[in-house]
Amino acid sequence: MKDYDIVLGARSERRLTARDYLRKLVPDFTELHGDRLYGDDPAVVGGIGTLGRYPVTVIALEKGHTTEERIRHNFGSAHPEGYRKALRLMRQAEKFHRPIVCLVDTAGAFCGVDAEEHGQGRAIADSLAQMSELRTPILSVIIGEGGSGGALALCHADRIWMVEDAYFSVVSPESCANILWKDTGRAAEAAEALALTAPKLLRMGLIDRICKKDNPGKLAAEIEEEITILVAMSDADLLEERYQRFRRAGYQNE
Repeated sequence: MKDYDIVLGARSERRLTARDYLRKLVPDFTELHGDRLYGDDPAVVGGIGTLGRYPVTVIALEKGHTTEERIRHNFGSAHPEGYRKALRLMRQAEKFHRPIVCLVDTAGAFCGVDAEEHGQGRAIADSLAQMSELRTPILSVIIGEGGSGGALALCHADRIWMVEDAYFSVVSPESCANILWKDTGRAAEAAEALALTAPKLLRMGLIDRICKKDNPGKLAAEIEEEITILVAMSDADLLEERYQRFRRAGYQNE
């Protein structure tokens, strides 16, 4: 399958969304709302529940399936209040030493004028900075689209996993083609150059595992197993390994 075909598949309305995964990963999920500064953002679904034998905090970027659902969730493109809500819940998780699981599926953060006026860039930067210092395990899974800073804001994690037919990129292929060649018709060519598929990112050390698609039950078991490893680490070791993980990222694995 060509890289651009994977991008198009990741955008399909038929693929599983974050809520579909949540029903299997955290059956007793309780959603929490609001950033305590401005408002709530339906694009970011956050809350607490039990994954296997562990209480966890889950932060998910939700797109929805139908047109009505997608409009309500802003097609998974979060506003600043969404990222601030996520960060509030992450700090709460750190207080109680709950592992954090992020489910990422977004073309990118919302780029409207109101989002910029409300501090979109600062909200994403704060998320990256604070996640680097959180003294609790963080595991992020890209389940569909992993687009630009909107996805990166929830991927400063101890482990970054990808579903096998997802993608993760600094920019969409269409935008890349427009920037480089002023021709969005070359999006497929841009997709190949961006190295945005799971196998390519795994080889470069940018992600840590490729997960089977459409199998939330298996994913839940794998996350529980990984959490067992992470919670056994001291806070100092956890932070040091997280730091070193990003120092190594991008180097080609032989």
